[in-house]
Amino acid sequence: MKSNAKWLYNETVQVGTDFQDVSNVQEYDKKMAKFRDVKREATDIIKAICLGEKHSLLEIGTGTGNFAIEAARRCNKVYAIDVSSTMIDYAKQKAQTMGISNISFFQAGFLSYEHDGYPLDMIVSNFALHHLPDFWKMIALKRISQLLNNGGTFYLGDVVFSFPIEEYDNKINNWIDTMKKNVGIDFAEESIIHIKEEYSTFDWIIEEMLHKSGFKFDILHKDDFIAVYYCKKRTKSFAVA
Repeated sequence: MKSNAKWLYNETVQVGTDFQDVSNVQEYDKKMAKFRDVKREATDIIKAICLGEKHSLLEIGTGTGNFAIEAARRCNKVYAIDVSSTMIDYAKQKAQTMGISNISFFQAGFLSYEHDGYPLDMIVSNFALHHLPDFWKMIALKRISQLLNNGGTFYLGDVVFSFPIEEYDNKINNWIDTMKKNVGIDFAEESIIHIKEEYSTFDWIIEEMLHKSGFKFDILHKDDFIAVYYCKKRTKSFAVA
């Protein structure tokens, strides 16, 4: 998005946990390992999108680079972006240590990334879109559609609210209690921060945005708080102008 307009959303301002902080980045993988099997998740995504050796892929919100590294072992080229320069430096060093040379890392986000490379067959974003308010989510999804080849694949996983709105109080309290019981007080506190400060939205909003951005999609997973969408760019786009 090439514009200097003062009203543009600043993606580099950290929402929730501050991942410009080196200590938070260094602890990220250890914390995730307490409740996520990151390697298995990466393998599952790779299988879901049918990633092949000739494909080029963009990951938005690469974090410490775990998925990008696994994807790079199986495809031609990976572009990995994150708004945190600290995350990018950490991920780049990790890839170099592992001898992975077909990833290009950039400090950028949904709204600021300008692609200059192989045409993109696939885009993956896992637990990142909630950093944008809903207006900017729509802009981001439209940009993703424009970046992809016709018929290209977009994999989206995120915190998405799928419970009835009248049940929000009980659902959120139960979610926080479950996090506290299963993975500890620190994650319960992060869940509270997520609800208070970040921008997760409802499933029906995300799904309408995907439709208006020119995607048809299947729901791979949906519970009260997590949704995963496998999206294909329509050959003839019906995206909003």
